[in-house]
Amino acid sequence: MSGDLELLTIGRVSVDLYAGEPGVSLKDAGSFLKSVGGSPTNVAVAAARLGRRSAVVTAVGDDPFGEYVREALRRFGVDTRFVGTHPTLRTPLAFASPAPPDDPELLFYREPEAPDEWIRPGDVDVQLAAAVPVFWVSASCFAFPETGSAARALLEARGRREHTVLDLDYRPSFWPDESTARRSIGAMVDHATVAVGNRAECEIAVGTSDPSAAADALLRRGARVAIVKLGGDGVLVATPDERVLVPPVRVEVVCGLGAGDAFGGALCHGLLAGWPAEEAVRFANAAGAIVVSRLLCADAMPSEDEVRGLLEEQRARA
Repeated sequence: MSGDLELLTIGRVSVDLYAGEPGVSLKDAGSFLKSVGGSPTNVAVAAARLGRRSAVVTAVGDDPFGEYVREALRRFGVDTRFVGTHPTLRTPLAFASPAPPDDPELLFYREPEAPDEWIRPGDVDVQLAAAVPVFWVSASCFAFPETGSAARALLEARGRREHTVLDLDYRPSFWPDESTARRSIGAMVDHATVAVGNRAECEIAVGTSDPSAAADALLRRGARVAIVKLGGDGVLVATPDERVLVPPVRVEVVCGLGAGDAFGGALCHGLLAGWPAEEAVRFANAAGAIVVSRLLCADAMPSEDEVRGLLEEQRARA
């Protein structure tokens, strides 16, 4: 695969197992469907589905699930050169049930630790991370000392080059408490040119869940684009020069998981295309809507034609 990457992401990976029967809990599920998971990994998949040359910095175990992850990523078109293998820790699993669809049941198996918690600075070419057109960092990296140190080193080497994206991604189960998460994630905002998060994640990063106030805080910290996801109320996108509320795309929700990852990969596609922030967010919003109308995450990522088709349908209904 070509070395001229357009997008590099860093963070967690998993094998996701979805309850195969509609409307059943994990307790009652009798079968499961398998897919690749982990937010920054899925962002790379989503961008690759849109034709971008993407790679992910992560790690799997020396086990059959690790082999599956590598094979699946290659099939999706994601460069796997920075997917390491830990000799003793196992590839993590995540079990999910879309019951109810808008608040899926999710259970992580990352014990005692996961390989993606042990990413080191030497696991990726620092100069590549500094120069790649889009570098996407998941804030969950900073819950783990080794991986957090690696991500910080790459951010520092990059020097806030455009486009440096911080996904405010906050998973409470990864952190000892909110105050630790607030200090760690908040400090990383100073490295980002683009910050993306929902209201709860903004509360952790900048101390407020109010969308407008959160956008103000992110911009004051030096972000050039602040994106606050509001669920069913749409997405607030703010730059120093404008502020727009992008309306939601109405679809029937099958499973709420993966929408943010599709949004992220599509946002990166828009950034790489040089689109204005509002246009990139509208496109990303539609990509996320398509994924919530499907069951899986990585396997559900849409093509550009599918996203544009949904946007056309939305315009026709307006």
